[in-house]
Amino acid sequence: MCPKGDNNFRYKLLWRGQFQSNLLMKTGANGGLRGPQTAALALLNVGARHGHTMRGKPPGVARSLEQRLRDENVTDPEVVARINIGFPQLKPSRSAQLKERLEHLKAQRSSKELEQLARSNKLVIDLEKVQQAYVKTTGQHDLRLLADHYGIFEHLFGSAYFVPRVPLTIRYELDANNLSPVYNGNVIKPSEALKAPLVDFDGQLDPITGKTTTQGDSYWTLLLTNPDAHYTNGEAECLHWFISNIPNGKLNEGEVLADYLPPFPPKGVGYQRLVFVLYKQTARLDLSAHKLDAKDHVNLEKRSFSTLQFYRQHQDELTPAGLAFYQSNWDESVTSLYHNVLQLKEPVFEYDFPKAYLADQKFFPLKQAFNLYMDKHRDPKQLNKEYLQRKLAQTHPFDGPEPALRFPNAHPIRDVPSWLRTEIRKRRLGIGRVQDY
Repeated sequence: MCPKGDNNFRYKLLWRGQFQSNLLMKTGANGGLRGPQTAALALLNVGARHGHTMRGKPPGVARSLEQRLRDENVTDPEVVARINIGFPQLKPSRSAQLKERLEHLKAQRSSKELEQLARSNKLVIDLEKVQQAYVKTTGQHDLRLLADHYGIFEHLFGSAYFVPRVPLTIRYELDANNLSPVYNGNVIKPSEALKAPLVDFDGQLDPITGKTTTQGDSYWTLLLTNPDAHYTNGEAECLHWFISNIPNGKLNEGEVLADYLPPFPPKGVGYQRLVFVLYKQTARLDLSAHKLDAKDHVNLEKRSFSTLQFYRQHQDELTPAGLAFYQSNWDESVTSLYHNVLQLKEPVFEYDFPKAYLADQKFFPLKQAFNLYMDKHRDPKQLNKEYLQRKLAQTHPFDGPEPALRFPNAHPIRDVPSWLRTEIRKRRLGIGRVQDY
């Protein structure tokens, strides 16, 4: 016990506690002192770090959720390694790229006309040239990253991927003057994609060198599939378009194996992905086994397709070279497509919300209105029926509802419980759940 009025004794205790904490910090940093005094000082500061209380294990010992999941789900790197099934890119040397870049900069800086336009704020940049330069340099690599982000390669090719080497220009005709391009997963409505799109690509382009060649004919195959549209088999896709043996990029001269089918995302499922994949053929191929008869044009089961199985079957003759994809969700045109084209009843999907948690009923619920608490444990249909009956009981069949009080809050409410007083006040003011019926 501290003697009364002995302030010096209190100061000594405070100074001794400060000295012990400083000594503990020094011993923790240098790992110096040993013995019972050090252990006792350590016990005084258990569970505290930098003035904060520690909860759980320290950061050096505790593992994050990512680390725990990685330890529990051990995978073999050789098994999960991804395989590039596309064309390699033949790049010029680093010195040649640097030389070309320096020559371009030198030409830009030596142009007096360009400098005058820039200084007078009259310089106009051709965005078409900018887009061409972007597609030629990093655009296709960015497209590959976007496709990975949207799960295109995972759901079409499994553990394989490819870098698009042949740029695809795909546009849907909206009217005589407007086009809707397919660009890096943008959203195109089903009403905008009712007709087959315009597809352009350089059929003479060498995917490896990136240069145009004129040696002989080159044949291509174009596929449009939807990995989200098959409702009976989650592993399959819906085939929307199939054209093979396209000579030198001339789409109109290709062999149509499956006519174009517009997207039909049902109501309530959100966005669906539609993917164009362009394959380069080694020669003209006979793919008539995949041909869809005219009578099966709208048969969705006949349009079941697997890109992975198709590639495995023809991987020696086909190599993926181009990619484009967009997203589509429901609009009003899908209803007529189901009824008039597919001859099916339109499916509508709704989310089945789980029931709200309701605790066990109590005899004396505190700080809760009695009627509202009891209504939680009753059938909602019965509640709706009672509210509707109460409203109809106060409505004359010819004169209409009873006139509202001019000053509702001026009429006193006496000799009733608090919950009933609140209910009567709401009823007079016309507020609350009763107004929903």
